Amino acid sequence: MHALLEKLLLKRKITSVANLTPDEKEQYDRWESVLGEGEMTVDKMRDFCSSQIGVIKGQMKGLDNSQLKNERLIVYLNVYDTMLTLIDSPRAEREALEKYLNQLLTNA
Repeated sequence: MHALLEKLLLKRKITSVANLTPDEKEQYDRWESVLGEGEMTVDKMRDFCSSQIGVIKGQMKGLDNSQLKNERLIVYLNVYDTMLTLIDSPRAEREALEKYLNQLLTNA
C-alpha cells in the first residue's frame, strides 16, 4: 500500500481496504495503480505503443468506419509505429554491430 493512501485511510479511521464500499474500493485501486507504477521506462513506452497499435488495427477492421476516422487511425498508427521505431532503433543498431564484430572475431 502506498504511504499516502495508508495515511488517508488512517485519517478516515478505516482499518482495512476490505471495509471500503465497492465504489471506494474501485477508486482506491485506481489510485494504488497510479501511485504504484513508478517512473516511466522505455519498456513501458514500448509496451504502451504496441498495445495502442493493436487497438488501432482492431478499429481499422471496422467496415462502418467513416473516411475521416480511417484517416485519423492511419495517422495514429504512423505516430505509434514511428515511436516504436525510435525506441527500437538503437537496440537493432547495437545488435547489428555486435553481430558484425563477432563475425570479424570468428573470421580472424
